Amino acid sequence: MYTAITFIAFTAFVAFYSWFKLRKEKLDSKDGYFLGGRSLTGVVIAGSMLLTNISTEHLIGMNGSSYKNGFIIIAWEVTSAIALVVAAIYFVPKYLKMGLTTIPEYLEKRFDSTTRTLVALFLMVSFIVTLLPIVLYTGAINIESIFNISEVLNVSKEQGLWITVVSIGVLGSIYAIFGGLKAVAVSDTINGYGLLIGGLAIPIIALVSIGDGNPIAGLTKVYNHSPEKFNVIGAKDSVLPFEVLFTGLIINQLYFWSMNQTIVQRALGAKNLVEAQKGLLYTGVLKILVPIIIILPGVIGFYYFGDSLYDKQDMIYPELIKKVLPIGLVGIFAAIVMGAVLSTFNSVLNSAATIFSIDVYKRHFGRNAIDKKLVKIGKLTSAVLAVFAILVAPMVANAPDGLYQLLQQLNGIFFIPIASIMLAGFFLKKISATGAKAALFIGLAFYILTTFVFKLNIHFVHLWGIEFVLNVIVMFAVSYFYPNHKKSVEEEHDYVEMKEWKYTKPMAIALCVITILIYVLLGTN
Repeated sequence: MYTAITFIAFTAFVAFYSWFKLRKEKLDSKDGYFLGGRSLTGVVIAGSMLLTNISTEHLIGMNGSSYKNGFIIIAWEVTSAIALVVAAIYFVPKYLKMGLTTIPEYLEKRFDSTTRTLVALFLMVSFIVTLLPIVLYTGAINIESIFNISEVLNVSKEQGLWITVVSIGVLGSIYAIFGGLKAVAVSDTINGYGLLIGGLAIPIIALVSIGDGNPIAGLTKVYNHSPEKFNVIGAKDSVLPFEVLFTGLIINQLYFWSMNQTIVQRALGAKNLVEAQKGLLYTGVLKILVPIIIILPGVIGFYYFGDSLYDKQDMIYPELIKKVLPIGLVGIFAAIVMGAVLSTFNSVLNSAATIFSIDVYKRHFGRNAIDKKLVKIGKLTSAVLAVFAILVAPMVANAPDGLYQLLQQLNGIFFIPIASIMLAGFFLKKISATGAKAALFIGLAFYILTTFVFKLNIHFVHLWGIEFVLNVIVMFAVSYFYPNHKKSVEEEHDYVEMKEWKYTKPMAIALCVITILIYVLLGTN
Protein backbone atom coordinates (compact mmCIF):
# COMPACT_ATOMS: atom_id res chain seq x y z
CA MET A 1 0.00 0.00 0.00
CA TYR A 2 2.81 2.41 0.95
CA THR A 3 4.56 1.61 -2.37
CA ALA A 4 1.41 2.52 -4.31
CA ILE A 5 0.96 5.80 -2.36
CA THR A 6 4.55 6.97 -3.01
CA PHE A 7 4.22 5.97 -6.68
CA ILE A 8 1.01 7.98 -7.15
CA ALA A 9 2.39 10.96 -5.18
CA PHE A 10 5.57 11.28 -7.27
CA THR A 11 3.74 10.75 -10.58
CA ALA A 12 1.19 13.39 -9.58
CA PHE A 13 3.97 15.81 -8.56
CA VAL A 14 5.62 15.54 -12.01
CA ALA A 15 2.26 16.10 -13.74
CA PHE A 16 1.44 19.13 -11.55
CA TYR A 17 4.90 20.66 -12.01
CA SER A 18 4.67 20.22 -15.80
CA TRP A 19 1.22 21.86 -15.85
CA PHE A 20 2.45 24.73 -13.63
CA LYS A 21 5.45 25.44 -15.88
CA LEU A 22 3.30 25.34 -19.03
CA ARG A 23 0.17 27.14 -17.87
CA LYS A 24 1.15 30.41 -19.62
CA GLU A 25 2.85 28.87 -22.68
CA LYS A 26 1.55 29.58 -26.17
CA LEU A 27 0.99 26.06 -27.50
CA ASP A 28 -1.17 26.78 -30.54
CA SER A 29 1.72 27.91 -32.77
CA LYS A 30 3.96 25.59 -34.81
CA ASP A 31 7.17 26.50 -32.96
CA GLY A 32 5.35 26.63 -29.60
CA TYR A 33 3.90 23.12 -29.89
CA PHE A 34 6.54 21.24 -31.89
CA LEU A 35 9.74 23.01 -30.74
CA GLY A 36 8.90 24.22 -27.24
CA GLY A 37 8.88 27.83 -28.48
CA ARG A 38 12.61 27.53 -29.29
CA SER A 39 13.28 28.24 -25.61
CA LEU A 40 14.94 25.07 -24.25
CA THR A 41 18.12 25.37 -22.17
CA GLY A 42 21.11 23.02 -22.07
CA VAL A 43 20.10 21.34 -18.80
CA VAL A 44 16.55 20.73 -20.03
CA ILE A 45 17.81 19.44 -23.40
CA ALA A 46 20.26 17.03 -21.71
CA GLY A 47 17.65 15.74 -19.24
CA SER A 48 15.11 15.28 -22.01
CA MET A 49 17.59 13.65 -24.40
CA LEU A 50 18.74 11.23 -21.70
CA LEU A 51 15.23 10.20 -20.74
CA THR A 52 14.04 10.02 -24.35
CA ASN A 53 16.94 7.65 -25.01
CA ILE A 54 17.00 5.72 -21.71
CA SER A 55 13.73 4.01 -21.02
CA THR A 56 12.68 0.59 -19.83
CA GLU A 57 13.94 -1.02 -23.03
CA HIS A 58 17.36 -0.04 -21.58
CA LEU A 59 16.67 -0.66 -17.88
CA ILE A 60 15.04 -4.02 -18.64
CA GLY A 61 16.70 -4.94 -21.94
CA MET A 62 20.31 -3.87 -21.37
CA ASN A 63 20.47 -5.11 -17.78
CA GLY A 64 18.99 -8.37 -19.04
CA SER A 65 21.68 -8.52 -21.72
CA SER A 66 24.54 -7.65 -19.33
CA TYR A 67 23.28 -10.29 -16.88
CA LYS A 68 23.81 -12.81 -19.67
CA ASN A 69 26.70 -11.26 -21.64
CA GLY A 70 28.51 -8.88 -19.29
CA PHE A 71 30.03 -5.48 -20.05
CA ILE A 72 30.69 -6.12 -23.75
CA ILE A 73 27.40 -4.34 -24.53
CA ILE A 74 28.83 -1.08 -23.10
CA ALA A 75 29.63 -0.09 -26.70
CA TRP A 76 25.96 0.85 -27.27
CA GLU A 77 26.36 3.57 -24.62
CA VAL A 78 29.88 4.99 -24.42
CA THR A 79 30.35 5.35 -28.20
CA SER A 80 27.31 7.64 -28.12
CA ALA A 81 29.56 10.30 -26.56
CA ILE A 82 31.64 10.53 -29.77
CA ALA A 83 28.49 10.78 -31.92
CA LEU A 84 27.19 13.57 -29.64
CA VAL A 85 30.47 15.44 -30.12
CA VAL A 86 30.00 15.26 -33.92
CA ALA A 87 26.38 16.42 -33.53
CA ALA A 88 27.40 19.38 -31.35
CA ILE A 89 30.23 20.56 -33.59
CA TYR A 90 28.88 19.84 -37.08
CA PHE A 91 25.28 18.74 -37.59
CA VAL A 92 23.17 20.72 -35.10
CA PRO A 93 24.78 24.11 -35.95
CA LYS A 94 23.81 23.46 -39.59
CA TYR A 95 20.23 22.49 -38.63
CA LEU A 96 19.78 25.61 -36.50
CA LYS A 97 21.24 27.84 -39.20
CA MET A 98 18.73 26.38 -41.69
CA GLY A 99 15.86 26.90 -39.22
CA LEU A 100 14.69 23.27 -39.49
CA THR A 101 11.67 21.91 -37.62
CA THR A 102 12.16 18.35 -38.88
CA ILE A 103 15.12 16.40 -40.27
CA PRO A 104 13.24 15.37 -43.48
CA GLU A 105 13.01 19.13 -44.27
CA TYR A 106 16.75 19.05 -45.00
CA LEU A 107 16.27 16.25 -47.52
CA GLU A 108 13.94 18.40 -49.61
CA LYS A 109 16.46 21.24 -49.61
CA ARG A 110 19.25 18.85 -50.65
CA PHE A 111 17.40 16.33 -52.89
CA ASP A 112 13.69 16.73 -53.65
CA SER A 113 10.23 16.69 -52.08
CA THR A 114 9.65 12.97 -52.82
CA THR A 115 12.78 12.00 -50.84
CA ARG A 116 11.52 14.08 -47.93
CA THR A 117 8.09 12.40 -48.01
CA LEU A 118 9.55 8.89 -48.30
CA VAL A 119 11.84 9.39 -45.29
CA ALA A 120 8.99 10.92 -43.28
CA LEU A 121 6.85 7.83 -44.00
CA PHE A 122 9.78 5.49 -43.20
CA LEU A 123 10.13 7.20 -39.84
CA MET A 124 6.41 6.98 -39.08
CA VAL A 125 6.43 3.24 -39.79
CA SER A 126 9.57 2.73 -37.68
CA PHE A 127 7.92 4.45 -34.71
CA ILE A 128 4.85 2.20 -34.92
CA VAL A 129 6.64 -1.08 -35.66
CA THR A 130 9.73 -0.82 -33.45
CA LEU A 131 10.17 1.76 -30.72
CA LEU A 132 6.69 2.51 -29.36
CA PRO A 133 5.55 -1.11 -28.80
CA ILE A 134 8.84 -2.18 -27.15
CA VAL A 135 8.85 0.86 -24.85
CA LEU A 136 5.27 0.13 -23.79
CA TYR A 137 5.86 -3.58 -23.28
CA THR A 138 9.08 -3.22 -21.24
CA GLY A 139 7.39 -0.54 -19.13
CA ALA A 140 4.49 -2.89 -18.49
CA ILE A 141 6.87 -5.69 -17.43
CA ASN A 142 8.50 -3.43 -14.85
CA ILE A 143 5.28 -1.98 -13.40
CA GLU A 144 3.55 -5.39 -13.37
CA SER A 145 6.55 -6.95 -11.61
CA ILE A 146 6.83 -4.24 -8.95
CA PHE A 147 3.11 -3.91 -8.16
CA ASN A 148 1.86 -7.40 -9.09
CA ILE A 149 -1.02 -5.79 -11.00
CA SER A 150 -2.38 -9.18 -12.07
CA GLU A 151 -2.65 -10.38 -8.45
CA VAL A 152 -4.18 -7.12 -7.21
CA LEU A 153 -6.83 -7.18 -9.96
CA ASN A 154 -7.19 -10.98 -9.79
CA VAL A 155 -6.48 -11.45 -13.50
CA SER A 156 -3.91 -13.49 -15.47
CA LYS A 157 -0.34 -12.23 -16.03
CA GLU A 158 -1.16 -11.58 -19.69
CA GLN A 159 -4.28 -9.56 -18.80
CA GLY A 160 -2.27 -7.65 -16.18
CA LEU A 161 0.30 -6.71 -18.82
CA TRP A 162 -2.45 -5.60 -21.23
CA ILE A 163 -4.04 -3.39 -18.55
CA THR A 164 -0.65 -1.86 -17.72
CA VAL A 165 0.20 -1.27 -21.41
CA VAL A 166 -3.11 0.54 -21.96
CA SER A 167 -2.67 2.65 -18.79
CA ILE A 168 0.86 3.74 -19.71
CA GLY A 169 -0.19 4.41 -23.31
CA VAL A 170 -3.09 6.64 -22.27
CA LEU A 171 -1.07 8.59 -19.70
CA GLY A 172 1.85 9.10 -22.09
CA SER A 173 -0.51 10.26 -24.82
CA ILE A 174 -1.95 12.97 -22.55
CA TYR A 175 1.49 14.59 -22.11
CA ALA A 176 2.31 14.46 -25.83
CA ILE A 177 -1.12 15.48 -27.13
CA PHE A 178 -1.95 18.33 -24.79
CA GLY A 179 1.47 19.72 -23.86
CA GLY A 180 3.64 19.41 -26.97
CA LEU A 181 7.44 19.31 -26.81
CA LYS A 182 7.70 21.71 -23.84
CA ALA A 183 5.54 19.46 -21.63
CA VAL A 184 7.59 16.46 -22.69
CA ALA A 185 10.88 18.26 -22.01
CA VAL A 186 9.83 19.67 -18.60
CA SER A 187 8.56 16.33 -17.30
CA ASP A 188 11.63 14.63 -18.78
CA THR A 189 13.96 16.93 -16.85
CA ILE A 190 12.52 15.92 -13.46
CA ASN A 191 12.24 12.24 -14.34
CA GLY A 192 15.63 12.25 -16.10
CA TYR A 193 17.57 13.41 -13.09
CA GLY A 194 15.33 11.26 -10.89
CA LEU A 195 16.33 8.29 -13.04
CA LEU A 196 19.99 9.24 -12.71
CA ILE A 197 19.76 9.40 -8.90
CA GLY A 198 17.41 6.43 -8.49
CA GLY A 199 19.23 4.37 -11.10
CA LEU A 200 22.57 4.97 -9.38
CA ALA A 201 20.99 4.04 -6.02
CA ILE A 202 20.18 0.47 -7.18
CA PRO A 203 23.79 -0.72 -7.77
CA ILE A 204 25.16 1.38 -4.88
CA ILE A 205 22.71 -0.08 -2.34
CA ALA A 206 23.36 -3.56 -3.73
CA LEU A 207 27.15 -3.14 -3.50
CA VAL A 208 26.93 -1.70 0.03
CA SER A 209 24.90 -4.76 1.04
CA ILE A 210 27.25 -7.22 -0.69
CA GLY A 211 30.33 -5.50 0.80
CA ASP A 212 28.89 -5.31 4.36
CA GLY A 213 28.76 -1.52 4.26
CA ASN A 214 31.66 -0.96 1.85
CA PRO A 215 30.61 -0.54 -1.81
CA ILE A 216 34.21 -0.98 -3.07
CA ALA A 217 34.45 -4.30 -1.22
CA GLY A 218 31.06 -5.20 -2.72
CA LEU A 219 32.25 -4.42 -6.24
CA THR A 220 35.41 -6.47 -5.61
CA LYS A 221 33.24 -9.45 -4.55
CA VAL A 222 31.06 -9.12 -7.66
CA TYR A 223 34.18 -8.88 -9.85
CA ASN A 224 35.88 -11.89 -8.24
CA HIS A 225 32.66 -13.90 -8.60
CA SER A 226 32.67 -13.51 -12.40
CA PRO A 227 35.59 -11.40 -13.77
CA GLU A 228 34.69 -12.38 -17.36
CA LYS A 229 31.51 -10.28 -17.05
CA PHE A 230 33.60 -7.09 -16.80
CA ASN A 231 35.37 -7.54 -20.13
CA VAL A 232 34.37 -4.90 -22.73
CA ILE A 233 36.00 -6.57 -25.75
CA GLY A 234 33.40 -8.82 -27.35
CA ALA A 235 34.55 -12.03 -29.09
CA LYS A 236 33.60 -12.68 -32.74
CA ASP A 237 30.74 -14.99 -31.73
CA SER A 238 29.46 -12.79 -28.87
CA VAL A 239 26.29 -10.74 -28.77
CA LEU A 240 28.36 -7.63 -29.67
CA PRO A 241 31.78 -8.37 -31.24
CA PHE A 242 34.42 -5.65 -30.73
CA GLU A 243 34.87 -5.28 -34.50
CA VAL A 244 31.35 -3.85 -34.92
CA LEU A 245 32.59 -0.58 -33.39
CA PHE A 246 34.36 0.07 -36.69
CA THR A 247 31.65 -1.13 -39.09
CA GLY A 248 27.94 -0.52 -38.57
CA LEU A 249 27.87 0.76 -34.99
CA ILE A 250 29.45 4.12 -35.74
CA ILE A 251 26.94 4.71 -38.58
CA ASN A 252 24.06 3.84 -36.25
CA GLN A 253 25.37 6.16 -33.51
CA LEU A 254 25.86 9.05 -35.93
CA TYR A 255 22.32 8.58 -37.17
CA PHE A 256 20.77 8.24 -33.72
CA TRP A 257 22.40 11.32 -32.14
CA SER A 258 22.74 13.57 -35.20
CA MET A 259 19.80 12.75 -37.51
CA ASN A 260 17.09 11.05 -35.45
CA GLN A 261 14.09 13.38 -35.15
CA THR A 262 13.11 12.07 -31.70
CA ILE A 263 16.50 13.04 -30.24
CA VAL A 264 17.53 16.01 -32.36
CA GLN A 265 14.16 17.75 -31.94
CA ARG A 266 15.26 18.79 -28.43
CA ALA A 267 18.33 20.56 -29.83
CA LEU A 268 16.20 22.16 -32.57
CA GLY A 269 14.10 23.67 -29.78
CA ALA A 270 17.14 25.29 -28.12
CA LYS A 271 17.01 29.04 -27.39
CA ASN A 272 20.44 29.45 -29.09
CA LEU A 273 23.44 27.44 -30.33
CA VAL A 274 25.20 27.72 -26.95
CA GLU A 275 22.32 25.94 -25.18
CA ALA A 276 22.05 23.33 -27.95
CA GLN A 277 25.76 22.49 -27.69
CA LYS A 278 25.60 22.44 -23.89
CA GLY A 279 22.67 20.04 -24.04
CA LEU A 280 24.39 17.68 -26.50
CA LEU A 281 27.70 17.59 -24.63
CA TYR A 282 26.07 17.28 -21.18
CA THR A 283 24.22 14.30 -22.66
CA GLY A 284 27.60 12.89 -23.71
CA VAL A 285 28.78 13.08 -20.08
CA LEU A 286 25.60 11.36 -18.90
CA LYS A 287 26.04 8.58 -21.50
CA ILE A 288 29.49 7.83 -20.07
CA LEU A 289 27.90 7.43 -16.59
CA VAL A 290 24.80 5.54 -17.75
CA PRO A 291 26.41 2.05 -17.84
CA ILE A 292 26.44 2.17 -14.03
CA ILE A 293 22.63 2.27 -14.23
CA ILE A 294 21.83 0.03 -17.20
CA ILE A 295 24.71 -2.49 -17.32
CA LEU A 296 26.27 -2.90 -13.85
CA PRO A 297 22.95 -3.95 -12.17
CA GLY A 298 22.66 -6.87 -14.60
CA VAL A 299 26.13 -8.12 -13.61
CA ILE A 300 25.21 -7.67 -9.93
CA GLY A 301 22.07 -9.68 -10.70
CA PHE A 302 24.31 -12.54 -11.89
CA TYR A 303 26.08 -12.41 -8.50
CA TYR A 304 22.74 -12.73 -6.68
CA PHE A 305 20.81 -15.09 -8.93
CA GLY A 306 23.47 -17.01 -10.92
CA ASP A 307 22.13 -18.37 -14.20
CA SER A 308 18.68 -19.19 -12.75
CA LEU A 309 17.06 -16.45 -14.88
CA TYR A 310 18.94 -17.06 -18.15
CA ASP A 311 15.70 -18.06 -19.86
CA LYS A 312 13.99 -14.93 -18.48
CA GLN A 313 16.80 -12.39 -18.76
CA ASP A 314 14.42 -9.45 -19.12
CA MET A 315 13.11 -10.12 -15.59
CA ILE A 316 16.51 -9.58 -13.91
CA TYR A 317 16.15 -5.83 -13.28
CA PRO A 318 12.67 -5.92 -11.69
CA GLU A 319 13.85 -8.81 -9.48
CA LEU A 320 16.95 -6.84 -8.44
CA ILE A 321 14.84 -3.77 -7.56
CA LYS A 322 12.62 -5.83 -5.29
CA LYS A 323 15.65 -7.47 -3.67
CA VAL A 324 17.77 -4.42 -2.84
CA LEU A 325 15.44 -1.41 -2.47
CA PRO A 326 13.86 -0.63 0.92
CA ILE A 327 10.08 -0.93 0.64
CA GLY A 328 9.59 2.81 1.14
CA LEU A 329 11.68 3.65 -1.95
CA VAL A 330 10.17 1.08 -4.29
CA GLY A 331 7.15 3.27 -5.06
CA ILE A 332 9.25 6.36 -5.82
CA PHE A 333 11.61 4.38 -8.06
CA ALA A 334 8.66 2.76 -9.80
CA ALA A 335 7.34 6.29 -10.50
CA ILE A 336 10.73 7.27 -11.94
CA VAL A 337 10.70 4.14 -14.11
CA MET A 338 7.17 5.04 -15.20
CA GLY A 339 8.50 8.52 -16.02
CA ALA A 340 11.21 6.95 -18.19
CA VAL A 341 8.57 4.96 -20.07
CA LEU A 342 6.30 7.98 -20.48
CA SER A 343 9.23 10.13 -21.59
CA THR A 344 10.32 7.92 -24.47
CA PHE A 345 6.73 7.14 -25.42
CA ASN A 346 5.50 10.73 -25.47
CA SER A 347 8.73 11.98 -27.07
CA VAL A 348 8.30 9.59 -29.99
CA LEU A 349 4.62 10.54 -30.29
CA ASN A 350 5.56 14.23 -30.37
CA SER A 351 8.25 13.64 -33.02
CA ALA A 352 5.89 11.52 -35.12
CA ALA A 353 3.22 14.22 -34.87
CA THR A 354 5.79 16.85 -35.93
CA ILE A 355 6.95 14.83 -38.95
CA PHE A 356 3.44 13.97 -40.12
CA SER A 357 2.09 17.52 -39.67
CA ILE A 358 5.04 19.36 -41.25
CA ASP A 359 6.43 16.84 -43.74
CA VAL A 360 3.30 15.03 -44.90
CA TYR A 361 0.06 16.87 -44.12
CA LYS A 362 1.17 20.47 -44.81
CA ARG A 363 2.91 19.54 -48.05
CA HIS A 364 0.31 17.19 -49.53
CA PHE A 365 -3.06 17.96 -47.95
CA GLY A 366 -3.01 21.46 -46.47
CA ARG A 367 -0.44 23.71 -48.08
CA ASN A 368 -2.20 26.79 -46.70
CA ALA A 369 -2.92 25.32 -43.26
CA ILE A 370 -2.44 27.78 -40.41
CA ASP A 371 -0.44 26.87 -37.28
CA LYS A 372 -3.56 26.01 -35.24
CA LYS A 373 -4.61 23.49 -37.88
CA LEU A 374 -1.14 21.88 -37.92
CA VAL A 375 -1.19 21.59 -34.12
CA LYS A 376 -4.63 19.95 -34.30
CA ILE A 377 -3.37 17.46 -36.92
CA GLY A 378 -0.34 16.77 -34.72
CA LYS A 379 -2.57 15.94 -31.74
CA LEU A 380 -4.73 13.64 -33.86
CA THR A 381 -1.61 11.87 -35.21
CA SER A 382 -0.35 11.29 -31.66
CA ALA A 383 -3.68 9.79 -30.63
CA VAL A 384 -3.84 7.40 -33.61
CA LEU A 385 -0.21 6.26 -33.19
CA ALA A 386 -0.77 5.67 -29.47
CA VAL A 387 -3.67 3.32 -30.21
CA PHE A 388 -1.58 1.38 -32.77
CA ALA A 389 1.33 1.09 -30.32
CA ILE A 390 -0.94 -0.22 -27.55
CA LEU A 391 -2.34 -2.91 -29.89
CA VAL A 392 1.10 -4.01 -31.15
CA ALA A 393 2.97 -3.91 -27.79
CA PRO A 394 2.20 -7.45 -26.50
CA MET A 395 3.41 -8.94 -29.80
CA VAL A 396 7.08 -8.20 -28.98
CA ALA A 397 7.21 -10.67 -26.07
CA ASN A 398 9.62 -13.62 -26.04
CA ALA A 399 12.41 -12.03 -28.08
CA PRO A 400 15.11 -14.79 -28.18
CA ASP A 401 18.11 -12.51 -27.53
CA GLY A 402 16.24 -10.07 -25.31
CA LEU A 403 14.16 -7.01 -26.06
CA TYR A 404 17.06 -4.58 -26.44
CA GLN A 405 18.70 -6.76 -29.08
CA LEU A 406 15.35 -7.05 -30.90
CA LEU A 407 14.94 -3.26 -30.84
CA GLN A 408 18.38 -2.72 -32.37
CA GLN A 409 17.77 -5.34 -35.09
CA LEU A 410 14.47 -3.69 -36.04
CA ASN A 411 16.00 -0.21 -35.99
CA GLY A 412 18.45 -1.23 -38.70
CA ILE A 413 15.57 -1.60 -41.17
CA PHE A 414 15.07 2.16 -41.32
CA PHE A 415 18.04 3.86 -39.63
CA ILE A 416 20.86 2.81 -41.95
CA PRO A 417 19.16 3.71 -45.29
CA ILE A 418 18.22 7.13 -43.88
CA ALA A 419 21.70 7.66 -42.40
CA SER A 420 23.23 6.78 -45.79
CA ILE A 421 21.35 9.44 -47.73
CA MET A 422 21.72 12.06 -44.95
CA LEU A 423 25.51 11.61 -44.88
CA ALA A 424 25.63 11.58 -48.69
CA GLY A 425 23.59 14.77 -48.70
CA PHE A 426 26.10 16.57 -46.48
CA PHE A 427 29.38 15.19 -47.82
CA LEU A 428 28.86 13.87 -51.38
CA LYS A 429 27.62 16.72 -53.54
CA LYS A 430 27.39 14.62 -56.73
CA ILE A 431 24.72 12.30 -55.32
CA SER A 432 21.36 12.96 -57.00
CA ALA A 433 17.81 12.65 -55.71
CA THR A 434 17.28 9.56 -57.89
CA GLY A 435 20.40 7.97 -56.39
CA ALA A 436 19.19 8.73 -52.87
CA LYS A 437 15.76 7.18 -53.49
CA ALA A 438 17.31 4.06 -55.06
CA ALA A 439 19.58 3.62 -52.02
CA LEU A 440 16.62 3.94 -49.65
CA PHE A 441 14.77 1.00 -51.20
CA ILE A 442 17.75 -1.20 -52.06
CA GLY A 443 19.18 -0.76 -48.55
CA LEU A 444 15.81 -1.55 -47.00
CA ALA A 445 15.39 -4.72 -49.12
CA PHE A 446 18.98 -5.85 -48.51
CA TYR A 447 18.68 -5.63 -44.72
CA ILE A 448 15.26 -7.30 -44.47
CA LEU A 449 16.36 -10.17 -46.75
CA THR A 450 19.73 -10.78 -45.04
CA THR A 451 18.45 -10.41 -41.46
CA PHE A 452 14.92 -11.80 -41.41
CA VAL A 453 14.50 -13.96 -44.56
CA PHE A 454 17.79 -15.69 -45.41
CA LYS A 455 19.29 -15.02 -41.93
CA LEU A 456 22.94 -14.85 -42.96
CA ASN A 457 25.43 -15.87 -40.29
CA ILE A 458 26.80 -12.34 -40.02
CA HIS A 459 26.26 -10.13 -36.99
CA PHE A 460 23.48 -7.64 -37.74
CA VAL A 461 25.70 -4.63 -36.87
CA HIS A 462 28.24 -5.81 -39.46
CA LEU A 463 25.29 -5.99 -41.87
CA TRP A 464 24.64 -2.31 -41.11
CA GLY A 465 28.18 -1.52 -42.26
CA ILE A 466 27.84 -3.66 -45.40
CA GLU A 467 24.45 -2.06 -46.12
CA PHE A 468 25.95 1.43 -45.76
CA VAL A 469 28.75 0.65 -48.24
CA LEU A 470 26.19 -0.92 -50.62
CA ASN A 471 24.00 2.19 -50.38
CA VAL A 472 26.91 4.49 -51.20
CA ILE A 473 27.83 2.35 -54.24
CA VAL A 474 24.19 2.39 -55.40
CA MET A 475 24.00 6.18 -54.97
CA PHE A 476 27.16 6.75 -57.01
CA ALA A 477 26.08 4.29 -59.73
CA VAL A 478 22.56 5.69 -60.12
CA SER A 479 23.79 9.29 -59.88
CA TYR A 480 26.20 8.59 -62.74
CA PHE A 481 23.26 7.80 -65.06
CA TYR A 482 20.84 10.28 -63.42
CA PRO A 483 23.15 13.12 -62.37
CA ASN A 484 22.39 15.81 -59.84
CA HIS A 485 21.16 19.01 -61.51
CA LYS A 486 19.89 20.66 -58.34
CA LYS A 487 22.06 23.30 -56.75
CA SER A 488 21.98 22.68 -52.99
CA VAL A 489 21.40 25.91 -51.09
CA GLU A 490 21.67 25.91 -47.30
CA GLU A 491 19.40 28.78 -46.33
CA GLU A 492 20.35 30.80 -43.29
CA HIS A 493 17.82 32.03 -40.72
CA ASP A 494 18.20 34.09 -37.59
CA TYR A 495 15.63 32.26 -35.44
CA VAL A 496 18.28 31.77 -32.73
CA GLU A 497 21.70 33.26 -31.92
CA MET A 498 24.48 31.19 -33.56
CA LYS A 499 27.45 32.04 -31.31
CA GLU A 500 29.33 28.85 -30.34
CA TRP A 501 29.68 27.75 -26.69
CA LYS A 502 33.26 28.48 -25.56
CA TYR A 503 33.70 25.07 -23.89
CA THR A 504 32.52 23.04 -26.88
CA LYS A 505 35.95 21.91 -28.10
CA PRO A 506 37.55 21.20 -24.66
CA MET A 507 34.51 19.11 -23.64
CA ALA A 508 34.48 17.36 -27.01
CA ILE A 509 38.15 16.34 -26.63
CA ALA A 510 37.59 15.19 -23.02
CA LEU A 511 34.62 12.98 -24.02
CA CYS A 512 36.58 11.33 -26.85
CA VAL A 513 39.59 10.66 -24.58
CA ILE A 514 37.40 9.18 -21.80
CA THR A 515 35.65 6.88 -24.29
CA ILE A 516 39.00 5.54 -25.55
CA LEU A 517 40.30 5.15 -21.96
CA ILE A 518 37.30 2.99 -21.04
CA TYR A 519 38.31 0.49 -23.71
CA VAL A 520 42.02 0.70 -22.86
CA LEU A 521 41.44 0.14 -19.12
CA LEU A 522 38.62 -2.43 -19.24
CA GLY A 523 39.79 -4.09 -22.45
CA THR A 524 42.87 -5.49 -20.71
CA ASN A 525 40.66 -7.40 -18.27
